[in-house]
Order: sequence, then structure tokens, then C-alpha cells
Amino acid sequence: MISLRFNRLIAEWVPLIQARFFIFFGAFFTGLCLSLLLASCTANNSNKPTQTQASVVRFGYQKASILIKSKGVLEKRLQPEKVSVQWIEFPAGPQLLEAMNVGSIDFGATGESPPIFAQAAGASLTYIAGIAPNPAGEAILVTQNSPIKTVADLKGKKIVFQKGSSAHYFLLQVLEKAGLRYSDIQPVSLPPADARAAFVKGSVDAWSIWDPFYAAAEKILMRGL
Repeated sequence: MISLRFNRLIAEWVPLIQARFFIFFGAFFTGLCLSLLLASCTANNSNKPTQTQASVVRFGYQKASILIKSKGVLEKRLQPEKVSVQWIEFPAGPQLLEAMNVGSIDFGATGESPPIFAQAAGASLTYIAGIAPNPAGEAILVTQNSPIKTVADLKGKKIVFQKGSSAHYFLLQVLEKAGLRYSDIQPVSLPPADARAAFVKGSVDAWSIWDPFYAAAEKILMRGL
């Protein structure tokens, strides 16, 4: 069980996150149904948080949520409770949820797909807030001189993406809509930074990715299908 003090903080955070995190970041988390996830409080007594542990909250974030960290909103609200925030960056949602599942972080923000994959694998998560999706921030990218012009042209091609992410699910949806199966492509699973390097190098034919990586990629002569 989480301590009474920590429970009280969670109750205070919910309206704070809904009002200042999700509304403030709504325009930046495009293509995602953003969810804040709290690790399940079903740990045994040996993992029971102490009052000392509860004085520091570990918040997992990705590049898309960097502004909530830089604004210091959570720190300001938690200062009266003498609770500090430790920010831990992850390359994508799946890695963030893996850390949460083993107790390395307390809260984290991800897109809609990583929690589904994580829960299918047995992870225990609790959703405490969310915003509506905006698919405009997700795309399958190819280079400007690529012979790939349509989704149908992806057949037999190497497509890189972060496994278990929103980009993974997006790719599956796009393939299905075009009448293709997952077995029709050559999937390559890499985190965003490595995926970008592989794409720029030409080791893969296409890249399924989300903002802000999508927006940054558009600046280096890439185009979306």
C-alpha cells in the first residue's frame, strides 16, 4: 500500500495534471492519446514505500513532454508538501513502462499504444488522466528520392519503428487499410534515435515515427506517405 501522505499527493495532482499538463501540452503531443500512468500499488511489504521515499517523486518523460519539466509546474505545486521531483528521460513509451513495471519510476506520460502492449505482457498500470488523440503528429517517412510513392509500395520493404509504440500501431493500421499484412514488410525495431540514424544512412526504406521526431525529420529532406 502507498503511504497516506503519497495518496493525498496523488489526489492533488490529478486536477493539476489535467489543467496544466494535458491542456498545456495538447498541441505538442499530437497523434497520441496521452495517458499518465501510475505503477500499480500491489507490491509486497518488502517493496513498501517509506516516508523518506515518498519525499521524492520519480517522473518518467519523453522529449515530447520536455516543456512540463522546464516550466517547473510540478515542483512549484509540490514544494509545500516538501516533495521534490526527479525527472528521468526515456527514448519512448515502451522503455518508460518497462521502468515503471519494475518500480524505477512512479509516474510517466506515454501515448495510447505502449500501455496496451505493456498490459498485454502482464504489466499492472493505473490510468489517472488523459487527452484526446490527434493523428496529425504521426507519419511513415521516406526520403525525397525514394521510389516509394504509396503505402502499397511498402510491400517487401524494410520499415523501422519502435516496437510497442504508437508508431508500431500506426504502421499496422496503415498497412491494413492498404490491404497489406505485417508479414508483407520487413520490420526493423529500433528506438527513435537509432531509427533515425538507420533511416538517414539508408539501411531502411521507411520510418514510422511520431512528433517531435517527425517534425525534426521533415527538415532533412524527408517526406510522408
